[in-house]
Amino acid sequence: MGLWAAIVSMAVSFAVLARSADWLVEGAVGVAQRLKVSAMVIGIVIVSMGTTAPELAVSMQAALAGEPEIALGNAVGSVIYDDGLALPLVALFSPVVVVIDRFVLRYTAIFLIAVDLVAYWLCLDGVLSQREGVLLVLGFFGYLAYTYRVRSRTRAEDTETKEDQSKEEEPKRWGRISFLFLLGLAGVLVSSELIVISAPMLAKAAGVSNTIIGLAVIAFGTSVPEIATCIAAARRRQGGLAVGNILGADILNICWIAGASATVNDLIVARADIHFMFPSMIVIVGVMLALLRLNYRFEKWKGGVLLLLCVLYLIALWIKTPDSVQPFA
Repeated sequence: MGLWAAIVSMAVSFAVLARSADWLVEGAVGVAQRLKVSAMVIGIVIVSMGTTAPELAVSMQAALAGEPEIALGNAVGSVIYDDGLALPLVALFSPVVVVIDRFVLRYTAIFLIAVDLVAYWLCLDGVLSQREGVLLVLGFFGYLAYTYRVRSRTRAEDTETKEDQSKEEEPKRWGRISFLFLLGLAGVLVSSELIVISAPMLAKAAGVSNTIIGLAVIAFGTSVPEIATCIAAARRRQGGLAVGNILGADILNICWIAGASATVNDLIVARADIHFMFPSMIVIVGVMLALLRLNYRFEKWKGGVLLLLCVLYLIALWIKTPDSVQPFA
């Protein structure tokens, strides 16, 4: 692909990405209305499965190719970039303060912290074995089963403002909802892939170093679906859906993506990397959950705190591996 082709591809991809993300959010909100559950639950269970598809593909391919560091690092690092980069954009772009579904956050937070700690403990010996991978996958299905059981306790109304709640529209037909959701998801994934392909070429043409490409371009590329969905949801006053998407993606990355990759091959990673990746992830996840639980509102200053943590992580990563950066995302 030539330089001009990369420029055109990038421009068209961003345009398609923006529109596709709108369709994805509209379809997801329709599903929430039809099932009479909060948009946050739909973000956790359904939307996150779609937006984490690139991470799943990368980790599975890496595991099959005998690249365990990439397989595990991709899963763990995606949590860091989603929480520290994608989630802050929700606070930035939302025209109203995002109100968090308390019940959903409580049980999701407990499960997420537990999963992160268990995964870290399983990897302390430098190996995430196939049996341990199966354990993580089973944990994910257990979480889905519990979410299904308690769905009746989640709020079906819009959690953004009381004014929006009073103006809730009639649920759309299933056919239209399904079409919008699937079309939006396909558009987000395809356009994101084109951006990932085009961005490194543009960066190299601009004289950007491989280190910066690794830290900024590739890391950004793997989080594009989550970022686009968060921005689209926030602009449509569906911040709960965006927050749910990130929480669901965090759980999927550890239980489903890392777990499924380990079932293919044992993931053997240097202990030094384990002790860098997992503590970094646990810190940012812990801070994120604490901020969300603080008055159950996601305000702009909270997004700023998470963004700062992401920047500090990138600096630490650059200091740790200045010559051959392998971004964990």
